[in-house]
Amino acid sequence: MNLPNILTIARIFFAPLLVAALVQESIVLRFQGLVITNEWLALGIFLSAAATDMLDGYLARRWGQVTTIGTLLDPIADKLLISAALIALVQVRAVPAWMVILIVGREFAISGLRSIAAAEGYTIRASDLGKTKMVAQVGAISVALLSTRHPVLQSGAYWMMWLVVMFAILSAVGYFRKFWRKVDVRIKKRRRQELLRMERRRKLAALRETRAAARPDASASGDAARVRGAM
Repeated sequence: MNLPNILTIARIFFAPLLVAALVQESIVLRFQGLVITNEWLALGIFLSAAATDMLDGYLARRWGQVTTIGTLLDPIADKLLISAALIALVQVRAVPAWMVILIVGREFAISGLRSIAAAEGYTIRASDLGKTKMVAQVGAISVALLSTRHPVLQSGAYWMMWLVVMFAILSAVGYFRKFWRKVDVRIKKRRRQELLRMERRRKLAALRETRAAARPDASASGDAARVRGAM
């Protein structure tokens, strides 16, 4: 278990901590005279987890420690963190539920497309628009977390979430276009090859049946000739 994978797994465990810190409104921590309320604690947890998202990928590439488990867990950890934060914000009425449904639904849809593409041997990489959407999500969620106790930020958080929704829709369209252009063409080509193989097998089977049907007649003619020769 290398350090990048440890950071990825840590991000998964950050998700329930974030929800607990945000939903429990009575949390107040004091450290050397500094009062830390639940929204600041939730923000600290969220930003720490978001930082591991950038750090684990960088370290894995820098140290040559890109592994299969890391490649699989990284997008799962990202989606768990973002989904947990958004759902918790709906619970405290800081973000409209329909926005969260749209964003989270988009994440699961893109994950499904990537799984199908991977099964076909094609990797759908993150687009620049998708990366911009991730940055916008971190910013919008951070402002929304603070808006739970500071109402002056609610308007800004709302419009930032609109920006996230726009990026989510546009990036999803881009991913679907990649899917249909690459994977769907490959699936159709493979299906045509399968149909051609089935057609060849059918023709071979029909040819064998024809030859098998012709053999008894040839054997009968040969027997008759031998009988006449004996006579």
